[in-house]
Amino acid sequence: MFDNLREDAAASPFYEEEAKFQPALDLAPSGRARSSRFLGMTAMQRFVITFMLMLAVCVIGTMALLVLGKIAF
Repeated sequence: MFDNLREDAAASPFYEEEAKFQPALDLAPSGRARSSRFLGMTAMQRFVITFMLMLAVCVIGTMALLVLGKIAF
């Protein structure tokens, strides 16, 4: 099973010295914004996350007010 392990590792294309890193050619920012994404999310996804966070804060706040007896039904 491990007889040819070194030959297999040497023959692997991941370890070739010929493969060099080539950076992208166009790294300068263009006149227009590259992307309107923040944290990899679109505007609608950010809105949904924000709305869910606001809803959670409202629910937790209401539950805290009920537990502390500041409001009653």
